[in-house]
Amino acid sequence: MITIIAGTNRPASKTLTLANYYHNALNQRGISSEIISLAELPADFIASDLYGKRSEMFKPIQEKISASTKFLFVVPEYNGGFPGVLKTFIDGCTFPDSFYGKKAALTGISSGKYGNIRGIEHFTGICHYIHLHVMPLRLHIPTIDKEFDHHGNLFKEDTLRFVNQQIEQLIAF
Repeated sequence: MITIIAGTNRPASKTLTLANYYHNALNQRGISSEIISLAELPADFIASDLYGKRSEMFKPIQEKISASTKFLFVVPEYNGGFPGVLKTFIDGCTFPDSFYGKKAALTGISSGKYGNIRGIEHFTGICHYIHLHVMPLRLHIPTIDKEFDHHGNLFKEDTLRFVNQQIEQLIAF
């Protein structure tokens, strides 16, 4: 199963909009996927689910992570990097079983013009450390606010081409 992780806890984010787009695109290809939005983490996640503790609210999230064989991380740019909640989420998941030897695609987004290049580079290093195999095609989508139509669909030709290429490579990966 492919799990799409919307890598921010910001409510109603463009990150989640893009995660939903990927989910629908995979569905159209007959590939099942699930979305984990970090906005749905338990409110006390830092106190309740780190350092070997596990809350009842986090158990279903951990079960999805454990059952997944592939991940697609949608990672927004926060201050030239990625959201701290994404790193905390990785730290809260069972190690090494959650990610070890599994596969991932990475997509960076930003409201600026670089599509979170720095954040994706840094996150790639973390993925390698936890033995998560990262697909070579990593996307960087700049000016994310201008990428969606009013239905939440991507419409720019270049973006669509690269996203579709990434989806096909993830399926084959």
